[in-house]
Amino acid sequence: MLYGNSIWVGTTQQLNAVCLLPALANRHGLISGATGTGKTVTLQVLAEGFSAMGVPVFMADVKGDLSGMALSGSDNEKIAARLRECGVPSFSFAENPVTFWDLYGEKGHPVRATVSEMGPVLLGRMLGLNETQSGILDIIFHIADDEGMLLLDIRDLKAILQYAGENSARYTLKYGNIATSSIGAIQRAITVLEDQGGDRFFGEPALKIEDWLTQDESGRGTINVLAADRLFRNPTMYSTFMLWMLSEVYERLPEVGDLDKPRMVFFFDEAHLLFSNCGKALLEKINQVVRLVRSKGVGVYFVTQSPSDLPMSILGQLGNRIQHALRAYTPLDQKAVKIAAQTFRANPAFSTEEAITSLQTGEALISFLDAKGAPGIVEKATILPPQSQIGIISEAQRRAIIEASPFFGVYDQIVDRFSAYEMLVTDMNDVEESATPSLVYVPEEEPVSYDTDIPSLVYHAEEEAPAEPAQAAPQAAAARPQGFMVFDPATRTYVQKELPSMTPLKPAEINIPAPKPAQAPVLEVKEEPAAAAVTQQTVLVYDPVTGQYKQQVMNVKLDPATGTYMPVGPAQAPVMDPKEQARLEKEAEKARKEAERLAKEEEARKRRERADELREERAARAKKNDSVVGRVTNTAIATATREVTRQITRGIMGSISGIFGKKK
Repeated sequence: MLYGNSIWVGTTQQLNAVCLLPALANRHGLISGATGTGKTVTLQVLAEGFSAMGVPVFMADVKGDLSGMALSGSDNEKIAARLRECGVPSFSFAENPVTFWDLYGEKGHPVRATVSEMGPVLLGRMLGLNETQSGILDIIFHIADDEGMLLLDIRDLKAILQYAGENSARYTLKYGNIATSSIGAIQRAITVLEDQGGDRFFGEPALKIEDWLTQDESGRGTINVLAADRLFRNPTMYSTFMLWMLSEVYERLPEVGDLDKPRMVFFFDEAHLLFSNCGKALLEKINQVVRLVRSKGVGVYFVTQSPSDLPMSILGQLGNRIQHALRAYTPLDQKAVKIAAQTFRANPAFSTEEAITSLQTGEALISFLDAKGAPGIVEKATILPPQSQIGIISEAQRRAIIEASPFFGVYDQIVDRFSAYEMLVTDMNDVEESATPSLVYVPEEEPVSYDTDIPSLVYHAEEEAPAEPAQAAPQAAAARPQGFMVFDPATRTYVQKELPSMTPLKPAEINIPAPKPAQAPVLEVKEEPAAAAVTQQTVLVYDPVTGQYKQQVMNVKLDPATGTYMPVGPAQAPVMDPKEQARLEKEAEKARKEAERLAKEEEARKRRERADELREERAARAKKNDSVVGRVTNTAIATATREVTRQITRGIMGSISGIFGKKK
């Protein structure tokens, strides 16, 4: 709730109000504490205060209990006791303007982003790629930009990965080596991402960050709640989405400098996941965004269990601190408590380190920036209760709020624009159609010499066919000649070869009845066609050795049963242009040498890696031996070895002396 022009967060034991100044709220903040110590209630109190000032808020609802902010709270004995303890003179329950969002579109409006907006760095982290695979993914994005291909959804990414893998030799000199093994690893990671629901996140219409910067009719800032209970099961995808969203805010919002209150405030729950397995390049990018997003009028508040969960470079930028209780049961917990205590400006009235371990649920150590921007002395305070409902709401209430939202129906329907997938599929279809032209039957303009109205049929390319084919074609199917396309070496083009379907008949042997007005004439053959002679035709035969089609002259003979020509006897030797044959042999030799070179490079790389591992092992052993513990251990081992050797030597010499003594 508001206290003057500030957000009243808690009250000290002396009944002094501890307030957050809105002008310094964009200096970011931290809410930390063990599980069950009251972090969620503190987050609700801050979010309600920002909303009351007209500041839009975004928060991720990991456990589902933040949905209660959409409804008004109700009085009970615990809240009444808390209000008396905090010395609140007047208090009223109120609901907040809440908009629900969900990456899966189940508990809120769908949230989507395009593959291009995500970028190769964040996408590589979402896919769990190593450094080499991330470099290949970066090359893929460059190829898409240069080729003018839009990367919008998962289908576009998979299509261009396949395209780059098949044409890797074309791009190697420009971008570097594109290993098929890395392409395969990325494709496998994409399959895993699809199983986790990532295919629903990528696509259009993409989310507009401006839709989160809204207010209701009374001027209260909208609280945007992202349903993350299912998303949280995939921590990498959850953290990457949060980082993408923060980057989008930084890139899209203009510079505004210092304002009387922030333009928007983000609460990142389970913030330790943002920095888990975070590479150096990504950490530098996060650090830069957190530093500079303040000038956009945006405040970022991290919610986690311990301040030690965040990198020191990030922790040093958080000016507003709220620390709930921490438990020091283990040496590691004691170290975390010590780090948390050192982040506060000490209060001479109590020990900060001791206070952190003795706080009760609902109590916290608070240090906000004062009016001059300096960190305030840490105060022990009791957090106020929220004005909205604590806990989850029913599915019926959630659905009613979603349907009443101004964004209902805006992001529900997926839009599939012409992008990389459609472009590559269209190109492949064009190649197939040009390689194998489609043939159709159309009537010939000139009639046959018989005294009938039956037209003769020949082959034409499909693009030359008339809009409406003649109706006589189906009835004249018996007159269709047999034929196929063959390669003509003289013209180096494909030509149509027509073969007679039967032996020509004499006019006297054909009985043609009088044609009816609505019926095409029918041919009646009195005699069986004569056996067709064996002819030779040039055909194309696939050669699995070279992967090319070769010309061969084959003997064919008409099969009366099927009406088609079948091969007769062995095929003659293939006919091929000597220049073409030399070119194919040269390409095969070049491919063989390239494969040998890649194999040698891979072997050399493995040797280098093994040498590096051995070098690191020797360095680790040398470092261990050089330490105090190592020197003491080595000395002890050497002493024990000498003593054991001395005892063994004495035993052997004693045995020898005994043997020779007996002989004497």
